Amino acid sequence: MLPFILHALAALILTLLTQIGGVAYLFALAAARICGLGRFPAKLALFLLCYAAATVATQFAAPAFGRVPLSCLSSAEDRLIVRSPIYCALNRNYVTPKLRDLAEALAAHMDAQFPGTVTFALDANFPFVNGFPLLPHLSHADGKKLDFAYYYKDAGGAFLNDATPSPIGYFAFEEPGLGDELPCAGRHDWLTTRWNFDALQPLFPAYRIEEQRTAAAVAWLTTEGVTRFGLQKIFIEPHLKNALGITDAHVRFQGCRAARHDDHLHIQIE
Repeated sequence: MLPFILHALAALILTLLTQIGGVAYLFALAAARICGLGRFPAKLALFLLCYAAATVATQFAAPAFGRVPLSCLSSAEDRLIVRSPIYCALNRNYVTPKLRDLAEALAAHMDAQFPGTVTFALDANFPFVNGFPLLPHLSHADGKKLDFAYYYKDAGGAFLNDATPSPIGYFAFEEPGLGDELPCAGRHDWLTTRWNFDALQPLFPAYRIEEQRTAAAVAWLTTEGVTRFGLQKIFIEPHLKNALGITDAHVRFQGCRAARHDDHLHIQIE
């Protein structure tokens, strides 16, 4: 009974993390039994092979379900780059074709206005099934949501292209200053993903958000993004919105139960 529970738990965890990993795990488990594989290294190798095959097959199957992958295979000429291979390895890089076109158009605009600028995409969505949660996000479940990294500068004010303080683009927060708007001050919600990760902050380099490029990206999203691609919302922390001088109604606060958005920018389309 215990082995069954452990296998079921492993399949569940892999499904929650990757959507297709649980199926690959069960297939590998059955194949290992048929082939008489008993050693853990052999079983692990078989699972990794099955998972890799399923991941490749998913790239061809997902368009039939209305989603396409943002590529992790970038060249020196590419200006839209998925920040970390982990997003592709976990199948978290899928969007609708319209959202992919928006992301590519934003990156092209930023490159045209600020030559050479790289735009980083972060978490997107899983490849299949509307409503399937992309944990820990509350809304990335239909192919119409995508996170971008902010643009950064070093402590001396020099723009840092192709760099973010966190290697995955998340959890390195732009902390509010004295007197900044703090909509969640004094709240102690139990059910929340608004985690501060205080212990991690000293580990990140002292980068700051590069205001000119970040404001330009938001300006494009709230104009061209709305009219051409049906952008509905952008989530940014209020203190950043104020610091960047943003007043457009499409830019909103995500609420106190959702993750902080002073480490990344969230967009969603119709």
